[in-house]
Amino acid sequence: MTTVKYQGGIDILRLPVSEEEHVHPPWYFKYTQSHILHSKCSITGQEDNGCKDDKSACQFCTYSRALEMPHMPDMVFPNNVLHLKHKNGAFLEFRALNALQRVSNGKINIQLACAEAWRESRAENKEYMKETIKPFDWTFTTDYMGTMSGFEVEDTEERIDVEKLKRKDKILFYVDLTLFEDELHDNGIASLSVKMVSVKIKKSHFLLMERYRVMPGTLYILLRYFLRIDNVMLRVNDTRIYHEFGKDYLIREYTSREAKVEDIKVSSALFVLPNEIAPHLPLVKSYYHKLKILPKVESSIKNTTVSETAITTTTTTTTSENSAKDSTAGSSVQSFDTPTNTEEK
Repeated sequence: MTTVKYQGGIDILRLPVSEEEHVHPPWYFKYTQSHILHSKCSITGQEDNGCKDDKSACQFCTYSRALEMPHMPDMVFPNNVLHLKHKNGAFLEFRALNALQRVSNGKINIQLACAEAWRESRAENKEYMKETIKPFDWTFTTDYMGTMSGFEVEDTEERIDVEKLKRKDKILFYVDLTLFEDELHDNGIASLSVKMVSVKIKKSHFLLMERYRVMPGTLYILLRYFLRIDNVMLRVNDTRIYHEFGKDYLIREYTSREAKVEDIKVSSALFVLPNEIAPHLPLVKSYYHKLKILPKVESSIKNTTVSETAITTTTTTTTSENSAKDSTAGSSVQSFDTPTNTEEK
């Protein structure tokens, strides 16, 4: 157990925060991982009424006021954060609060027309049925693609090279974080997770790359929202980001897929495996962007300090028990993103 000082001026004992940092010039990667959001105000004596001062509010009150939802997902992980920063100041970040701010609030998403069928199939759960008619998207569907600064975004015809993702390369950095999850009162699941892997390209692979000046390494991120409403529908919103070290841009692909259960012509056993079912869902929308790294900018993220010196070194600091720990066996980047013949880990 470790003591962590919460906003609000009190110390709370909680489970340790796992974190890992890695420097691969000109990039700095870091993630933190910890427990779920409290179910009420965590300031002693203010549990019922909440924090009075927004500036010193606890995490629960901060989320409640920023989102203004009838209720939040069953499990929200406010400290599960993935952060990437370039030496020029550009950064990418993935966190639950920003993702939930993209959930429709004030009106029902038009794509939830099948909610009536779901209500009929779950009519015995009257308490939850009353809750779902409130004007907000109770599936927590989000089109969040990450939080960023210091990039110029433009449409592109370039696509992520899937073949490059299939190579077996040495893992430098790997993380798998859940940002939020809700079981829809045992009627399915809605979840958002982010995975990232950075690899060092083997010499034989490096020599085959298009540009010999590219540094021998890549990073790949998969941000996935997965929705399964039992006996009604499935939806998968994916954001994929790919970068070859040495290039001045990243490729970002966003796809949204969904279908009613009655229209899916594969075994229902796949419905609980996002990697397996996603290819069987029709594409609803897609966006393809090139994220160009701007020249040096003054950009910072709260509670994160990265010195110029740190990014010009190759030192790796690891405090997480789940570190890749200098894996020598190597692994396919694509392994956490594509169908397999084995059960998803």
